[in-house]
Amino acid sequence: MLICVSSHAADNSIEIDRAQIQSSDEGYKLSASFSLDLNRGLEDSLSHGLPLYFTTDVEISRPRWFWDERAASVKQTTRISYNVLTRQYSATILGGLQQNYRTLDEALSLVRSPPRWVVADNSDLDADETYMVAVRMRLDISHLPKPFQVNAINNKDWRMSSDWKRFSFKAGR
Repeated sequence: MLICVSSHAADNSIEIDRAQIQSSDEGYKLSASFSLDLNRGLEDSLSHGLPLYFTTDVEISRPRWFWDERAASVKQTTRISYNVLTRQYSATILGGLQQNYRTLDEALSLVRSPPRWVVADNSDLDADETYMVAVRMRLDISHLPKPFQVNAINNKDWRMSSDWKRFSFKAGR
């Protein structure tokens, strides 16, 4: 187990453990869980007051003969920050939930296991049609101040991303 965690942290990757679409009254929701560990450089930046942003991208398309018809494309970003004065971490889903935590591992739990969220309205997908879903998570440097973006582009510590996880799903009501 320790070998797996060490190699996982060393390669700066994010793994998608589980991803599925579930139908609900509010729409189609993504239920997912991820594995990730921050490298030392990211932890240092966070402890010095620089927030980290993790974005989950979801694309839903219907395969056609010559092309894929895009039915939905959404993303959700979670910000992790550290307040030096209160010595607390904060995890915020932009535009929604915010919680404070005592440890970094507790704050990362919101990134690793986000609450289910609507990725398509019921009217966006046709019932009984099969769709292809693609999901990925990445460390999103576009939310950082410009000087940090330039540094992050040239620094491998800041390149964290999962591969796209693709699966099919049949819409229902």
